[in-house]
Amino acid sequence: MYPSFLPPLVNQLTELDAIRLAQQLQQVAIATPLQTNPILTNFVQQGSGDQDILLIHGFDSSVLEYRYLLPKLAQQHPVWAVDLLSFGFTERPEQLPFTPETIKTHLCQFWQQQINRPVVIVGASMGGAVALEFALSYPDAVKQIVLLDSAGLAPKPLSRFAMVPPLDRWATQFLGSMNIRRKICQSAYFDKTKVTTDAVLCGAMHVQCDRWQEALIQFTKGGGYGSFYPKLKQIQQPTLILWGEQDRILGTKAAHRFQQGLPNSTLHWIPNCGHLPHVEQTTLVVEHILRFCQTLIPITSNH
Repeated sequence: MYPSFLPPLVNQLTELDAIRLAQQLQQVAIATPLQTNPILTNFVQQGSGDQDILLIHGFDSSVLEYRYLLPKLAQQHPVWAVDLLSFGFTERPEQLPFTPETIKTHLCQFWQQQINRPVVIVGASMGGAVALEFALSYPDAVKQIVLLDSAGLAPKPLSRFAMVPPLDRWATQFLGSMNIRRKICQSAYFDKTKVTTDAVLCGAMHVQCDRWQEALIQFTKGGGYGSFYPKLKQIQQPTLILWGEQDRILGTKAAHRFQQGLPNSTLHWIPNCGHLPHVEQTTLVVEHILRFCQTLIPITSNH
């Protein structure tokens, strides 16, 4: 049985990993200073132990992108994945601004109310920018950082100023098309054979959620996350940078810039991999993360 809050598209899943994770999704009412009513927040938790891992998804995505990574990490650690405010299957309250600041506040409240001990925070793509901002704002909550083909170095795009009616609605309707979602997957994946029906469904299911379009328009108009480069030197936590060698979304230069800007970081390239190493090369990514979790001593980079 699937949770009742999931859209009808969930019934089209056929791959066991996707089905299992979707069946385990939960919603919890998270109280925040953002509004009077708590926010129904989607998350999944597996595993047990002393070292918690918190997974943060990318732009216009959901926890389902961790359908392969999460259960493997959970064999050795307690692992959490949460849908950020305005994304995934988390509630999108009316009258609430969807900005990096509100996303950070909501994430902090989720961490306090559900985990409340230092985590290894793992961020993929835009989730990497979220992880960096979280570590900068709440350093005591973050023990280590893992960046998977992370955003967070580019300035806010000028294209956000073009998001005016009716262009904003046309643009988001475009992103809601299953054919467009498939094309996005084909750009993100190195191995095109992995662009399965389930891969597309996991990347698109949340577009059927209430107020998906309105929230995406509002977040995009704000420009999302800008460049963290000047602030990277403030981050002292050990940071593992994992990057697909064939990333066509962000390219590969950003990986070196992150490694140069973060004072205690190491960079590992993931071969035969595009923008989604946790999806395309899950086993190798798991090995890197588990090894990283075993040590808190300073680490050196490999180039």
